[in-house]
Amino acid sequence: MTQPTKPVKTESFEKNVERLDAIVRQLEDAELPLERALQLYEEGMKLSEVCHKQLEEAEGRIEILMKKAGGKVAAEPFAPEKPETP
Repeated sequence: MTQPTKPVKTESFEKNVERLDAIVRQLEDAELPLERALQLYEEGMKLSEVCHKQLEEAEGRIEILMKKAGGKVAAEPFAPEKPETP
């Protein structure tokens, strides 16, 4: 009997990465039944999406301190550089 995939919970980023690592190790097992591999892959993809969203949220919260004229330090929103297109 196959095991259902675990529902993706809102865990810390670190816990989600640990689970993704465990999934990858299981998927590397050549004797893993196909159905279980598909379940793990699906769970991994969902976790990957959750981690990506967590990183985007963290990026939005990052502020860069810039020294202004007069020696005052002010926070500015983080604006990542956009890659140049050829």
